[in-house]
Amino acid sequence: MKTAVVILNWNTREFLSRFLPPLLESVRGLDASVIVADNASTDGSLDLLLTSFPEVRTIVLDKNYGFTGGYNRALAQLSGEFEYYLLLNSDIETAPGWLEPLVEWMDSHPDCGVCGPKLHSWYEKDRFEYAGAAGGWLDRYGYPFCRGRIRNETEEDHGQYDTPRKVMWVSGACLMTRSSLWESLGGFDERFFAHMDEIDYCWRAQLAGFYVSTVPASTVWHVGGGTLPPESPFKLQLNFRNNLLMLRKNLPRGLRYSFLLGYRYLLDCAAWLTYLILAKYTCASAVVRAHKEYRQMKGPRGDAPFVPEGMLKLSLLRLSRMKGAKKFEYLRKFESKHLGL
Repeated sequence: MKTAVVILNWNTREFLSRFLPPLLESVRGLDASVIVADNASTDGSLDLLLTSFPEVRTIVLDKNYGFTGGYNRALAQLSGEFEYYLLLNSDIETAPGWLEPLVEWMDSHPDCGVCGPKLHSWYEKDRFEYAGAAGGWLDRYGYPFCRGRIRNETEEDHGQYDTPRKVMWVSGACLMTRSSLWESLGGFDERFFAHMDEIDYCWRAQLAGFYVSTVPASTVWHVGGGTLPPESPFKLQLNFRNNLLMLRKNLPRGLRYSFLLGYRYLLDCAAWLTYLILAKYTCASAVVRAHKEYRQMKGPRGDAPFVPEGMLKLSLLRLSRMKGAKKFEYLRKFESKHLGL
């Protein structure tokens, strides 16, 4: 079969009940199969699947392995069955015609290893959503942001990103990859557990000779925060820790990148101090825990042969200080001038 659409579920019964019916309808008649892998949910998700969606193939895991470990174990059980894996969050709403452009793009672009659709907000249908918008970049210090989302600010979709283009990463909320590439890279890095794992995967795909692309002919709608809410200290901890792990393992060696990692340490210290000043003590503690875990988990430095062009020579801190739409206009001009679009 061509495509496995795989949802990793952990206690999101309500989302499965709401979004599985339109998903199943959207893939009807296509060379695709919908599969739900369950990370040991306790909210009755499996009972719902058994009684309401008996046609959906399920993979039952014995405990919560997180986003990374859950997908690694689930897709290992599908090895050799599918050409493409489509990783889909349970809080994604799909409509007819969302999957075909992704498959067609991969079929006609053999050097593309990973692709993704435009991600819109489920609450504001015409506005980009935080998790991935229209594809992502890293700034010069390794901070991720998106076309259509800078820090916590998103913009409305007016067709400004409707041309397919290479990017640094696409969101793991809806990510298509070649099964052969997934297996050659060993899937996700399980140290990450969740958050930034897809950026790390996209980075490694580029180091392996593939590129990552947006496919704007496809759009899905994302609720967001279905597993970890935006204000979660644990989510903050994962983001700080995993960002450092990703940079350490994927950057080339050399004095320049040693300085970058050192500068990131100083920026994280500044973030910790800011949280203290604002009396956000749980957030400050999350930064401390993130660095403690990073020191325990970091391992040896990587030795990549190059840095993908998706790590842009601009500062997200500077970009985010621009007012309103100016920041997005500046980014589009930067893309046009420096990235040939």
